[in-house]
Amino acid sequence: MSVSVSIHPPSLRRDSDSEPLIDSRYRKGDGPTTTVDEDTAFSNKTTLRKKRYSINSMRCFGVELTPDSIAVAMVYFVQGVLGLSRLAVSFYLKDDLHLDPAETAVISGFSSLPWLVKPLYGFISDSFPLFGYRRRSYLVLSGLLGAFSWSLMATFVDSKYGVAFCILLGSLSVAFSDVVVDSMVVERARGESQSMSGSLQSLCWGSSAFGGIVSSYFSGSLVGAYGVRFVFGLTALLPLITSAVAVLVKEQSVLGPARGQNILLDSTDFLASSESSMAQLWDAVKQPNVFLPTLFIFLWQSTPHSDSAMFYFTTNKLGFTPEFLGRVKLVTSVASLVGVGIYNGFLKSVRLRKIFLVTTVTGSALGMTQVLLVTGLNRQFGISDEWFAIGDSMILTVLGQVSFMPVLVLAAKICPEGMEATLFATLMSVSNGGSVLGGLMGAGLTQLFGVTKDRFDNLTPLIILCNLSSLLPLPLLGLLPEDIADADSKESSDIEMKSN
Repeated sequence: MSVSVSIHPPSLRRDSDSEPLIDSRYRKGDGPTTTVDEDTAFSNKTTLRKKRYSINSMRCFGVELTPDSIAVAMVYFVQGVLGLSRLAVSFYLKDDLHLDPAETAVISGFSSLPWLVKPLYGFISDSFPLFGYRRRSYLVLSGLLGAFSWSLMATFVDSKYGVAFCILLGSLSVAFSDVVVDSMVVERARGESQSMSGSLQSLCWGSSAFGGIVSSYFSGSLVGAYGVRFVFGLTALLPLITSAVAVLVKEQSVLGPARGQNILLDSTDFLASSESSMAQLWDAVKQPNVFLPTLFIFLWQSTPHSDSAMFYFTTNKLGFTPEFLGRVKLVTSVASLVGVGIYNGFLKSVRLRKIFLVTTVTGSALGMTQVLLVTGLNRQFGISDEWFAIGDSMILTVLGQVSFMPVLVLAAKICPEGMEATLFATLMSVSNGGSVLGGLMGAGLTQLFGVTKDRFDNLTPLIILCNLSSLLPLPLLGLLPEDIADADSKESSDIEMKSN
């Protein structure tokens, strides 16, 4: 879920622009008043001010729900709820385009490419304001791009190349809006207290998680009842929410009337700023205490996996329906939250090397349980395929989330002062790059083992090989710092929740 969430801080100060409206509405005229009138007027003022204070003080995760904070929360909600189309895409590639598991894995990896250059989007939005705005305009543009891509999926696209292109556009839309809204979070959290910063991150993360759970609940049933094209069309409406709430973002125009005169200057400033930023970024990355852990993260994420092959097996061989897979996805979404809670509650003080070692070895061992499902041994123990799949997915998801949290902590801790945002985004791009490479390697192994949409003779050795390969980075644990003190656990928690 890269998991991958600023918001205007709550204020107890009254709004000076709206205060006179309340006073003038209940203010008496210039004539004389009685004591009863004065008491009545005072009572009315007090009651309305209490109501007004109550309305303005509506909070979620400790954050006042101003238009600005609502806009940010809604953008993150959209990012979570866009998971509605994931099952539809998988079934469309399998049933409508009749692609093999290896081809499906390649398309999935190709669609993740926009997440590898996230820092570039930050440079663009900061240096090239559109229509005088750095945030609003790009949120509107991202929403329209996402709606356009999914509209094509719902109507005209009927080839694997068209699907790859549209999914790439949709991924670009989400990645760009993610960078823009991340910058808003950073801007509004700057200078705030630690507790307020945590509240901002919690609101964003909670909105995204809620969207993911909602999409998980409906994704499978909608595919089964109305078909994939209907789900694509419904998904096309969701990015428009991002465009609509962009008007709520509090942002002042950065360009005056002479906009055209500033284009050349902005371009020159952008090139100079980009060159300087790239130089600073390279100076930070080439330091051994940053480069070596980054190398480990990349290698740890780049081990192959057999997800596409297992999807084809569970649907074509075991007959799992879209509705059932949607329920499994719902369970895994909740399990991901459980994994975050377990880490935050019990494992934050454990050394990173130990966490990586234990979770990798345990994950590799538990991943072998998929062999039981493939061979049918689970039924010999009286466990149906459906219940085994749910339990297996839930356990592996919890463990996977627990094992990924240290990656976020490590990435945050090794960022030098002054380069936190840029370097953190770069490290996450490196991590995403490892995941893409792992998916492509898994596709190659799937092709090599001869696993197709209706042939699964070699699926068991493929699963075993992929799980054993996850142990390969363990000898490189020495690349990690010996220990990273987690003195400020609240800070780590904020970063973890935001990046989930």
